Amino acid sequence: MLPRALWLYPNLRLYSTTSMLSSVEKQKRFLSFPMFAVVGASTDKSKWGTKILLWYIQRNRPVTPVHPNVNELEGIKTVRSIVDLPSPTETALSIITPPKVTLSLLKQAKELSIPAIWIQPGASDTACADFINENGMTDQVLWQGECLWRDGDGVVQAML
Repeated sequence: MLPRALWLYPNLRLYSTTSMLSSVEKQKRFLSFPMFAVVGASTDKSKWGTKILLWYIQRNRPVTPVHPNVNELEGIKTVRSIVDLPSPTETALSIITPPKVTLSLLKQAKELSIPAIWIQPGASDTACADFINENGMTDQVLWQGECLWRDGDGVVQAML
């Protein structure tokens, strides 16, 4: 049987990585962090970035929206960039951006030692996968089709 990511994204190159954690373990680890940030949310509630931001808000999770041009999203003060996060080493990062932007964010996140990253479906490409693998980030990044909006509540239930 093909991995879920491959039938969702037939052009995605899957890797034999040295990841020691399963996808579910990485999801549980991601959701165990005390703070979260979302890059890709906007004022448009129909966009997936905003849906992910609302997922955190509706579950009373401490979340910071990251937006370069907007001061507030969903009643929460934004930061302009992930470099402006108050505690990046304690923050799990959700990314819902075009792949070229995602690659730039991965590079910044590595520099900032952001410990967990969830890249939503469609926000990565082979350049992102190459960067994740080449930089030893496979245990800290979810990028192979996992979806917080779809899977998050089940993961939270499994953690109880």
